[in-house]
Amino acid sequence: MLPLRSLNAAVTPATLIGEEYYVTTRAQRIRVNIRHGTGVPLVLCNGIGASLEVLDLLVERLDPDSTVIRFDVPGTGGSPTSDAPYGFPYLAWVLGRVLSKLGIGVVDVLGISWGGALAQQFAFQNPRRCRRLVLVATGTGALMVPAHPRILAKMLTPRRFSDSGYAASIAGELYGGTVRTHAEDVARLFAKQLHPGSKIGYLHQLLAGSVWSSLFGLRAVRQCTLIVAGTDDPLVPAINARIMDALLPHSRLQLHRGGHIDIVHNAAELVPIVGAFLHEPGERP
Repeated sequence: MLPLRSLNAAVTPATLIGEEYYVTTRAQRIRVNIRHGTGVPLVLCNGIGASLEVLDLLVERLDPDSTVIRFDVPGTGGSPTSDAPYGFPYLAWVLGRVLSKLGIGVVDVLGISWGGALAQQFAFQNPRRCRRLVLVATGTGALMVPAHPRILAKMLTPRRFSDSGYAASIAGELYGGTVRTHAEDVARLFAKQLHPGSKIGYLHQLLAGSVWSSLFGLRAVRQCTLIVAGTDDPLVPAINARIMDALLPHSRLQLHRGGHIDIVHNAAELVPIVGAFLHEPGERP
């Protein structure tokens, strides 16, 4: 485990929240950020193509005394691209190995969009290690109610992470919710990326999502689960959240009037709901 920098180090561009490490498991090197605190650590699984800096606004709204762990999947941010395509079961295994090398045991896991698939897979593979699960703006993968093809076409490349003008021009149509009237905020948000990541890494993420589904496995997920979904989410229609809520044995559904990335863009409203769920008494259903 190689520390990269501390909270006060002058490194730009990068998050100023927490301490960073590179953790190597077999041939995969993963960049990790940890904001040290108390209680059960919360692991954040990001959306497709996004580096951990994009979640700064979310982390700032979480309980400042809590431990928060973020990481870049292979091919994004500071994590090198993997030599070969991977699936969510492999990536969930990598995440488990990373946590073990950091000396971290039981965790809560929050997954956003593409990261919600990884969060579901991690919970399924690690029933004793994952205490609670939060699924935000996500679905059941390849077998879900899809977005309009016009929307999906805009997800085929990572251009929005490297071209701020393009990001602003498509933000409202792509993400809905509060960014419909604040598209420039998305451009600034994506500008925080360590670097846009590789096109091969983005392709690997697309492939992982295209061959994975949790539809027939959700009944085996035993963790208490909070599902957060926006009714104005063009990418993941809210019906997907209702389907997951019906299939997960111990879930609750929190609908809001926002869109796909409101957990970050409108963190002041949504993060307290997540925090209250994570701090409820009781470990297991």
